[in-house]
Amino acid sequence: MLDWPLCRNARDLGGIPLADGGAIRIGALVRSDNLDQLDDRGIAAVRAAGVSRIVDLRSEWECETFPSPFAHDALWLNAPLTDPADPDVSTLALVQQYRMLLDEHAHRFATAIAGIAEAPPGCVVVTCHAGKDRTGLVTALALDLVGASSDAIAADYAQFGDSHIHRTTTIGDRPNVPLPELSLPRAETMIHILEHLRHQYGGAAAYLVHGGATADHLTSLKTRLSAA
Repeated sequence: MLDWPLCRNARDLGGIPLADGGAIRIGALVRSDNLDQLDDRGIAAVRAAGVSRIVDLRSEWECETFPSPFAHDALWLNAPLTDPADPDVSTLALVQQYRMLLDEHAHRFATAIAGIAEAPPGCVVVTCHAGKDRTGLVTALALDLVGASSDAIAADYAQFGDSHIHRTTTIGDRPNVPLPELSLPRAETMIHILEHLRHQYGGAAAYLVHGGATADHLTSLKTRLSAA
């Protein structure tokens, strides 16, 4: 966990092991809950971390209602995974919500991954409302792409900084509607999603290409995330 004051779910993914014996490079990829919570100390901590890009996965409505303190900075990139016009799926189980979002909006995920891959040298932060659902899916794709095991990806997903955030989180634009799963994230949820990606698309790489990502995007992502 990172000490970004008033953020409750910010953590560096560095150290997650990869199949080739390497690991995710420390300081390369951070996942976080909404940065609009940051106070001046938190904003200073983000800048001190050498952040070169913030990929904000929230919808345009969320970004306008809860603006990021970096919204007018060149490092901020909005790559929304949801839209207020999308159907309300908040009463469905998380596995169903995730599968629908992935299957119906591959281009949105490819855009988010491209945002990481094309970032200037430095740390990339992926963020949404609670840093769990949308952020969890994008970081899972990135981790799977570079060779992290399903168990390692699921273990990362199952971590959560503050259980109270989860009680009012959805993957859409209705943050006050409780999810059917009120407990902490469960590793088996992500295991099911990774299995779906493999069975339906052939894995993260094929899925992202299906969504419009290029071979250069995939190569660049592997290069920037993998420790030498």
